Amino acid sequence: MRLNELRAKRSAALEKMQNILTSAESAERDLNKSEAKEFEQLKTEERSLRDQIDRAEYLQELQRNQAKPVDTAEKRSFEKLASGVSVAKVIQAQVAGKSLTGLEAEYAQEAEHRSGKKAQGIYVPMAALETRANTTTSAAELVGTDHRADQYIGALRNRLLARQLGVRVLSGLQGDVSIPKYGTGMSSGWVTEGSAVGESDMTFDAVTMTPKHVGGRTEMSRQLIMQGSPDIEQLIRDDLGFLIAQAIDSAILLGDGTGGSPTGILNTVGIQTHSAAAPTITDLHTMIELAELANVSPNYFLGGTSVKRVLATTVKETGVDSYLLENNMLGGLPFRSSNQVVDKTGSPDTGRLILGDFSQAMLGIWSEIDLLVNPYSETAYNRGGVVVRAMATCDVAVRHPEAFVVADDITL
Repeated sequence: MRLNELRAKRSAALEKMQNILTSAESAERDLNKSEAKEFEQLKTEERSLRDQIDRAEYLQELQRNQAKPVDTAEKRSFEKLASGVSVAKVIQAQVAGKSLTGLEAEYAQEAEHRSGKKAQGIYVPMAALETRANTTTSAAELVGTDHRADQYIGALRNRLLARQLGVRVLSGLQGDVSIPKYGTGMSSGWVTEGSAVGESDMTFDAVTMTPKHVGGRTEMSRQLIMQGSPDIEQLIRDDLGFLIAQAIDSAILLGDGTGGSPTGILNTVGIQTHSAAAPTITDLHTMIELAELANVSPNYFLGGTSVKRVLATTVKETGVDSYLLENNMLGGLPFRSSNQVVDKTGSPDTGRLILGDFSQAMLGIWSEIDLLVNPYSETAYNRGGVVVRAMATCDVAVRHPEAFVVADDITL
């Protein structure tokens, strides 16, 4: 039996034991003979499962230390487990001071084990959150029985695109990461008969990543969390997820490496640049040419909304009713826009246009989202609310800086 299956059976046994006790407590009585017998059987089963889990975890740790590849079936099982986690249940359990049960408990335990670090709160899948201060007044649609929770109107948010463009994601990291990288290779040349072939050496480099922490807080009313309809799950995912996802998305593009932040694409040494103050079709194909001269096949153009306006209103050729940006295509490649690509500050501000193979950017994840509920924060406590903090640990690196060409002087 696999480790995840053992943990699932143990979680189920614990939940049944809790239900037996809860049933008796609600009736203000002790366990009857049948309940006591079942409780003892479950206790024996739980102890047996716990011993099996200890042995399996010990063996797994030995295998991990030997750097053996992750079992594909187990990885799929963990991903399936993550897909069933309810963020709302995690928060509700912390608000009520109860222990987690079921999938949420199993996932938190497995994520903690895989990361090698104990969560300050409770681990939830980062994928569950990727996609305001909330009260029952501002979110009344989620409480009243006559309201349409399915029609909840969320906040307008920046479009998060970086990971959708193909950024590589490395998850389950523990130590610092160092990835070997080709530097320079051997050289060749023609020689005359009897002459010696020239000697050359190969050199190597490395791409490194170290853990960096990102977090955010949001206040939610206790009543909203405890009484909201099932759609509260999506609201919590939207609010908490956006706090983290926006910061990570921005770091992939614009991180400057200061204040504990990663170094993103635009601040990586070695990216290519091109001047396109008044962009033309020639500028677009010059950027593509620069990428291809570096043996890169770019997959997207990316820019801010101001740049999109400029490109969509600039004709390809005088007298021809055709524009640089049409049908979200630019220079024959897909174009994506988001307010995450902020304009370059200056006198005046200028727009940024990024061309690249975004699979050359990497996002390393050391820990999934760590949720911690604080019902005692003074400001929130006075209103009967709770503060929910979400944190993650990750870093960004670029495999080949020359895979990106940036024009950051576009006149807006």
